[in-house]
Amino acid sequence: MTAEQIEAVNPHRGVMRMIDHVAYHSPGLDRMVAIREIRDDEFWGPGHIPGRPIFPGVLMIEAAAQVCSLLYLMRMEGVDFLGFVGADNFRFRGQVVPGDRLVILALEVEFRKRRSICDVQGLVGDTIVFEGRVTGMPL
Repeated sequence: MTAEQIEAVNPHRGVMRMIDHVAYHSPGLDRMVAIREIRDDEFWGPGHIPGRPIFPGVLMIEAAAQVCSLLYLMRMEGVDFLGFVGADNFRFRGQVVPGDRLVILALEVEFRKRRSICDVQGLVGDTIVFEGRVTGMPL
């Protein structure tokens, strides 16, 4: 999926769209692989951390939540927003810096009309840089 196709489903725009494109989704829409290209001109770069920019962990979680939202919204007709309501068991295992390609993997572990839960991982190259669980509810 291109950025335009993602925006046709997810409501995030501008600097808050954390997914550049989707490389894969399973036929049943319970798995997805999305990409975020980390650029050196992003809004967080000058202040996090000056002279040594590191992509903030909270934005990694937001990127993962957007992947989970996309999985849910692609399956649920008539729902236009999945709110992020939980982040559990997140661990950060590596840094993400400008020039990196952050690959975000999502596996849906629970799908209900009123709740979606996904296990997520972020990778740079062959290194897992974060993992956790995201919960969303339609709002």
